[in-house]
Amino acid sequence: MSVIDPAAGRRRGGPLLALLAFAQFISAIDYNIVYVALPGIGRDLGFSDQSLQWVVSAYAVAFGGLLLLGGRAADRLGQRRMFALALGLYGVSSLAGGFAATPGTLVAARAVQGLGGALLLPATLSLINTGFPEGRPGPARSRCGAARAGSASPSARCSAGC
Repeated sequence: MSVIDPAAGRRRGGPLLALLAFAQFISAIDYNIVYVALPGIGRDLGFSDQSLQWVVSAYAVAFGGLLLLGGRAADRLGQRRMFALALGLYGVSSLAGGFAATPGTLVAARAVQGLGGALLLPATLSLINTGFPEGRPGPARSRCGAARAGSASPSARCSAGC
């Protein structure tokens, strides 16, 4: 999991931690950041005032509803495999949402993005917990906590001790 430095014979987890912190950050911030763009999205894509909330709700419902499935999938299929799959799904759905030309396409892309986030967050937390053990309360776990706190989202916090 960690990168081994052959010269020093010790583990260096900096690049891994940076990747995991970034994945956790984008998963947590995405829900909140879309609020800033909602007026422009509604105007550009022709959403009605009543249907604009679906841009946020599609992500939230898919994310919250499938979070347990994401944890189970990470346990059964492997944390690294799920992390890679979820990050790819998240990225592709973000790209599809960015190029959406109709309200329905954007809402569907946001729902798939919520699925990607629901698969990504448990795999990320699991990789942090196994890659940076609790018994080693050094700067690595502090940086992990800082990435969560910096996102200012309750979905980024875990009760697993990390």
